[in-house]
Amino acid sequence: MSKQRPIGNINTKFKQFQEKIGITFRNEKLLIQAFTHSSYVNEHRKRPHEDNERLEFLGDAVLELTISQYLFEKFPQMSEGELTKLRAAIVCEPSLVTFAHSLSFGELVLLGKGEEMTGGRMRPSLLADVFEAFVGALYLDQGMDAVVKFLEKTIFPKINEGAFSHVMDYKSQLQELVQRDGSGVLEYKILQEKGPAHNKEFVSRVSLNGQELGIGVGKSKKEAEQRAAQMALEKLKTVNSGD
Repeated sequence: MSKQRPIGNINTKFKQFQEKIGITFRNEKLLIQAFTHSSYVNEHRKRPHEDNERLEFLGDAVLELTISQYLFEKFPQMSEGELTKLRAAIVCEPSLVTFAHSLSFGELVLLGKGEEMTGGRMRPSLLADVFEAFVGALYLDQGMDAVVKFLEKTIFPKINEGAFSHVMDYKSQLQELVQRDGSGVLEYKILQEKGPAHNKEFVSRVSLNGQELGIGVGKSKKEAEQRAAQMALEKLKTVNSGD
């Protein structure tokens, strides 16, 4: 059976956590509240605690805004529908749980005994809520700039690495860019198929007026073409920014 942690031990854990993530809260009570589940509050009525539900409400809105702004600036060719779809993939529960796990948030959550014994510490919905509550607490404590700096370390690199590329249509973005500039005709060609039938790999090339723009590799022709279009977009963005 899990023992309830003494308050001194809790404070030590949160100090170590702040050192680890490189953020020092001015109001440490806000930080602790972000990790306080309602089941813990219900069992500690003598010592007044606040749970993280209101912070979660605020953090959800702050996350939506900061991620929306980042996507708006990073993907100028993306339509409103595509931006909405991509943002939804980033702020959905499975993604937030992944971010929470990467920072070991589960170890810090303050839970009631019953919730602890039924595996609450690893419950996806609980971890996603805690991540949002942490963002809300950070926003209240230090403002939007601090939230953006935190996301620059935790979420934005994942977007740049293509962790959410499964919901992004790079071919449409490339087509839109080429049509807007009136620069010519895009052509996709499968250059190679390799590997056994159950584990094939395709190599695709995208060209503009016969000039190669990008090469992509994927498990299907469609994925290979998307990867090629992604590389082409990066290439064109670099060329345009150098003008």
